[in-house]
Amino acid sequence: MRIEEKFEELRRKREGVLIGFITAGDPEPKQTLKIVQALMRGGIDIIELGLPFSDPIADGLVIQKASERALKAGMNPDLFFKLAKKIKGIPKVCLTYYNLVLQRGLKEFVQDCQQAEISGLIVPDLPIEEAKPLLNFCPNYGVDLIFLVAATTTEKRLKNILRFSQGFLYVVSLLGVTGVREKLSESIKPLITKIKKFSPQIPLAVGFGISKPEHIREVILAGADGVIVGSAFIKLIEKNLNNKKKMVSELENFTRKLKKATMV
Repeated sequence: MRIEEKFEELRRKREGVLIGFITAGDPEPKQTLKIVQALMRGGIDIIELGLPFSDPIADGLVIQKASERALKAGMNPDLFFKLAKKIKGIPKVCLTYYNLVLQRGLKEFVQDCQQAEISGLIVPDLPIEEAKPLLNFCPNYGVDLIFLVAATTTEKRLKNILRFSQGFLYVVSLLGVTGVREKLSESIKPLITKIKKFSPQIPLAVGFGISKPEHIREVILAGADGVIVGSAFIKLIEKNLNNKKKMVSELENFTRKLKKATMV
């Protein structure tokens, strides 16, 4: 299923889309599939898999540590795509940094996404102004290149991003890096309104700092089509490194609470 089809399906059901981010290979590659299955049982709609990079500039400490654990456990691009291919029954998005895409080769990376049935790609350190070479390959292999926008994005740049946006638009809820926050920025509702004025069609998913059911209700009521939760999941993984059974149980239960909050 295409990403936009999942958004449309849940829009008809009057539900927001819950996107869950985890770092592939954290805490070890063999645990990744079990973690994803727990999230799916809890009601996750799209899984965002992080391909770890040694210098993840957009990520806060929680995800940085997850990347370190995954890399120490042997995670690499070849293993990432093998793991991703084993995940069935849910749209998949890869999040990684441009250095890894460039090293593998743009066409080869997108081909690998297609073969692993990954339908979306997020590269946070690739600005729209430099994205054309990668954009040239993505449509040929059914991979949506997903861009990020924030409150600081100028109107001119926003319009340019919207011209090329596919799948969904990643709306950054706050300034800074990823991580759990107590409160969301007051700028999020005006930002959603602004984006929808220019492009009412592209689905909007809000990320960075989303960690509680009340955060999810807030952004869905503000007009977002979905939410992205990452650090809150990874904190549960980190908390239960020595008890894998408890890890998957807590992840499933937490996901269920988050998903319920999308039904407003």
